[in-house]
Amino acid sequence: QVIPHITDEIKRMIWAAVEDADLGIIEVGGTVGDIESTPFLEAIRQFRLDVGADNVLYVHVTLVPYLKTSGELKTKPTQHSVKMLREVGIQPDLLLCRCDRDLPKEIREKISRFCDVDLGSVIAAPDVDHIYRLPLVFHKQDLDDRILGKLGIWAARAHLEKWEQLLERWQTAQRSTRIAIVGKYVHLADTYKSLNEALSHGAIGNDARVELVFVDSETINLDDPGQLLDTADGILVPGGFGERGAEGKIAAIQWAREQKRPFFGICLGMQLAVIEYARHVLGLRDADSREFSETTKHSVVELMDAQRNVTDKGGTMRLGAYPCVLAPDSMVARIYRSEEIQERHRHRYEVNPEYHERLTEGGMRLSGMSPDGLLVEMVELPAHPYFVACQFHPEFKSRPLDPHPLFKAFIRASLQHREAMEPST
Repeated sequence: QVIPHITDEIKRMIWAAVEDADLGIIEVGGTVGDIESTPFLEAIRQFRLDVGADNVLYVHVTLVPYLKTSGELKTKPTQHSVKMLREVGIQPDLLLCRCDRDLPKEIREKISRFCDVDLGSVIAAPDVDHIYRLPLVFHKQDLDDRILGKLGIWAARAHLEKWEQLLERWQTAQRSTRIAIVGKYVHLADTYKSLNEALSHGAIGNDARVELVFVDSETINLDDPGQLLDTADGILVPGGFGERGAEGKIAAIQWAREQKRPFFGICLGMQLAVIEYARHVLGLRDADSREFSETTKHSVVELMDAQRNVTDKGGTMRLGAYPCVLAPDSMVARIYRSEEIQERHRHRYEVNPEYHERLTEGGMRLSGMSPDGLLVEMVELPAHPYFVACQFHPEFKSRPLDPHPLFKAFIRASLQHREAMEPST
């Protein structure tokens, strides 16, 4: 038996998250039967009793593999997974069957019969050329209507014309660009998931495709960064923490600046852009961040005043949406088509106010500031074709049908660079 205190706490946290929502989506990861997921599944099971069966819908994602040797789809993994789920007291209402092809009717009927799920509730989730095609695949199988019907929710009929047009723009795109993402977490595919998607949004917004090249900043040759970067049309340095790999990122930023390659820095990427500029343009050779060095004479990136007495590092950063004022005639103001924006933050360090004037006099424009004028939110280089960096995380606000303007502009600049470099015919 799972200790009730554990399941009660899990439920309490779920309720706290969905308290003001009309509908809550709770994902339980892992594999049914693994000991790690037991208390979470027990908590989810109890929800049906807590709120009533008509207010809960269980969707189970299963695998239906295809065996090339025998040329058939196998339903046994799905049957076994549902059997294990039943043993903990959960009968799925819908099955999302992961497969590399559509499911024939006889396979759906077999799954329906042995898993005790309505035939129409056996939904194929096949491999597709773009993940954004899945909503159309699911809509064709009436997944949306079944969810609404089970929960007793009325909604107007879905109009997916804009989504279809989105995929059409991606599918017919004739142009493409290559973006190098220089980070230290590049070995895990989903580390920069929001970033990857935002770049895809920006590409589709330019009727183009984007190829992402992940560069481990620790492998960059500090004397010749171009070895790993020269094939990229644009360089992006994302957020992160810690000193490891920082010098490789700084070398990549210097290379992008000197080679006039489109550059986009996010969070730590902006802080490193300031460090690079201070070192190699302002001549402050030991310029660094206080995060990396306690002894540097030029801490151009410093711990924020509000963070100096913070001892508990859990959830205490400058976190969430904050306003930003853009310089009227700056590149970023033209990109946003506005002089006041709000963006989401997650950081402890800031550009040291003591160096604001020196950076400005040296040619770096502090083009985005907090309303009180104390915190640098964005920087740009007017003498560079496209060199923009921000302290916030714009990727969190980008959407497929509404690409974030910074990603759309960065992709546009990268496309222009590629076209300028291509030999004329």
